[in-house]
Amino acid sequence: MANIEEKVESLIKTKIENIGYELYDVEYSKEGKNYYLRVFIDKPEGIDLTDCEKVNDEINDILDEANYIKEQYFLEVSSPGIERILRKDKHLEKNIGTEINIKLFKKDENGNKEYQGILKSFNENEIELEDDIKIERKNIAQIKTIYHW
Repeated sequence: MANIEEKVESLIKTKIENIGYELYDVEYSKEGKNYYLRVFIDKPEGIDLTDCEKVNDEINDILDEANYIKEQYFLEVSSPGIERILRKDKHLEKNIGTEINIKLFKKDENGNKEYQGILKSFNENEIELEDDIKIERKNIAQIKTIYHW
């Protein structure tokens, strides 16, 4: 599925940037019997429904013409939200110094399945939180920013 995500991202990135938005992420997934292509967009002032409609209208025909996805799917365009999933290095880079939550696929050698702390650094093999907590990236199921209400 990552291959489809990369193809779609490279196909629509310039178009989305040309109309004034950042392409935050592309996610293609199967939920139950349905497939979803989710396109997350951002801009400094935040995203509203009109922005999502505008981007949807701009990319819909491009996606249909490219025909990368053979299955019937639902296209969703939205904001990444206040608590954002960090899947890419560019997301991690923007959030150094930010409080994050890390969920692991399974409990680690310390018996933990989840960590919370300030993102200090990262490389291709691990994520480091303050207090010298290092977590191997291959064990990470999800990283998400934390917003305190």
